[in-house]
Amino acid sequence: MVFGKFVSVQTKGFSDIRDVTGMVRDIVIESGIKDGLVNVFPAGSTASVTTIEYEPALVEDMRDQLETFAPRTMKSRHSETWGDDNGFSHIRASFMGPGLTAPVSEGKIVLGTWQQIVIIDHDNRPRTRKIFIQVMGE
Repeated sequence: MVFGKFVSVQTKGFSDIRDVTGMVRDIVIESGIKDGLVNVFPAGSTASVTTIEYEPALVEDMRDQLETFAPRTMKSRHSETWGDDNGFSHIRASFMGPGLTAPVSEGKIVLGTWQQIVIIDHDNRPRTRKIFIQVMGE
C-alpha cells in the first residue's frame, strides 16, 4: 500500500529550521500502514530534510555551520546569471540532500529519543514550503 500527502510549512529562509515530526507522525497514522517506510521530500531545490535534536542551541549551531560552509555572501555564477542572490541556498541544499526516508514499525516512525525530523529552508526569503510525505508498506 502507498499513501501520500502534501503539507505546507511557513519559513523565514536563510536556513530556517522547522520541526515537522508531528506532521509526519500524523500522516503515518492516517495512512494506516503498520510496517514500511516513510519518505519526507521538500518540493524545491533550496530546502533539505534531515534529523536533528531540535533544541535552540543546536539549531543555532547548525545554522552557524551552514553559514560557514556556504555563506550567504558567497559569490556564485547562479546568482550572477539569475540575479536572485541565492546560489548559496542551492549549494547548501544539494550537499545536505533533499529528503529523508525513515522506517515505520508498528504504525510509528522509528526515531531516537532526541531525534526529530526537520525541514531546513536555505533560500534567501520567507517561503511557504510544500513537503510531500509518502508512506509505503503494509
